[in-house]
Amino acid sequence: MSAPHTDHALATRLGKAGARYAMASYVDIHGRIKGKMVPLGHLGNMLAGSELYTGAALDGVPQDISDNEVAAMPDPASATQCPWNPDLVWFASDLYLDGKPFEACSRVILKRQTAAAAALGYTFNLGIETEFFLFRDLPGGGFGPVSDRDTLGKPCYDPCALMDNLPIVDELVSAMNALGWDVYSFDHEDAIGQFETDFTYADALTMADRLVFFRMMANEIARKHGAFASFMPKPFADRTGSGAHYNMSLADRETGANLFAPAGDDVHGVGVSKLAYHFTAGVLRHARAISAVIAPTVNSYKRLVRQGSMSGSTWAPVFCCYGNNNRTNMIRVPACGSRIECRAADISCNPYLGAALILAAGLEGVREQLDPGLPHRENMYNYSDAEIAARNIQFLPQSLEEAIDAFEADPLSREVFGPRMFDAFVQFKRAEWRSYHNHVSDWEIRRYLKMF
Repeated sequence: MSAPHTDHALATRLGKAGARYAMASYVDIHGRIKGKMVPLGHLGNMLAGSELYTGAALDGVPQDISDNEVAAMPDPASATQCPWNPDLVWFASDLYLDGKPFEACSRVILKRQTAAAAALGYTFNLGIETEFFLFRDLPGGGFGPVSDRDTLGKPCYDPCALMDNLPIVDELVSAMNALGWDVYSFDHEDAIGQFETDFTYADALTMADRLVFFRMMANEIARKHGAFASFMPKPFADRTGSGAHYNMSLADRETGANLFAPAGDDVHGVGVSKLAYHFTAGVLRHARAISAVIAPTVNSYKRLVRQGSMSGSTWAPVFCCYGNNNRTNMIRVPACGSRIECRAADISCNPYLGAALILAAGLEGVREQLDPGLPHRENMYNYSDAEIAARNIQFLPQSLEEAIDAFEADPLSREVFGPRMFDAFVQFKRAEWRSYHNHVSDWEIRRYLKMF
């Protein structure tokens, strides 16, 4: 909790910058921002936990309507003046219950794992590549790309479509840079209306805060231009989906040195340290359970399919394996080395929960000094199912139901999430799968209505 004089200084600084309201923000099970706003004059009360919430009113906040309310305890260091509306300051918050951290809060779950890493002398650094779509609603219903030139069969890296969307993308990138995120690249991706921004990594908690804020910010800025941002993993069956590739490393907590950088200990020759191999092996051991959290929707598994996109430019992983600069592995070591990239994560994930489970799995690999085996440098899609099995390589889950089965069966899931969030996550996702499974789709109508 902030000291009163610190609260006053913060309120004064924000007031001078033009802020009028503050938001105590946290996320639901989806990683979607929730919160209340207070006038800036009440910032001190908000920082002390004045804003209370009925958890039962939200998706996946495991409370009964008879439970005490949870309080949002904002992190003063996360204060972010919203670039699209400087009247508003956003604060990432932990949820508290009865004066203690609420064990089923997504941010608290991640903090438990970063504390475990700190106890071993590590900082978990994370960079997330933000892929997303920009669409506009069409007058007759439906949606389409913002630009009428965004129609190419292979639109990846198309500058014309990017320039047509630049009023939105420029405002978004400028906002990110004004916040100090250091965007170093952005482009049109491989699907119609799809874009990516890449910005500098941070510690995992900061990066998770930034991703949930990014999704809100992208939507608010797009709305100003008569469009909307979509973080649906795969809107088009014949185009690539939107990933949120986790680029990960452990740093020395005291010096900040990257401990995934090889120093004569690159045992398999892909550009990382022995510590990184142990971490990778832990992630692969729990990959199928992790999938449920980093690819958390029914639609996520339309992206994780064993084929390239119809436009042929990118691939999504379906195998629990790792390799060098090879995009058919779940874990890839980019050409520059010194980090590992999980390619199975998509942009719909709750980054707090995803980062927490991956970090716990990686630390298990470090503690037990696991070996991931030899890397795969080949195109994994060229193997038959029998050849994959002969190499003792598992498939990632091929549906949300399969992923939740794996998540529920893995003891690490309950250990990381805690019993309340574990039960809530399993129950919510099973209900989501049943709802989808019971829905009669247009595909079924077209195929079966007159087939017999």
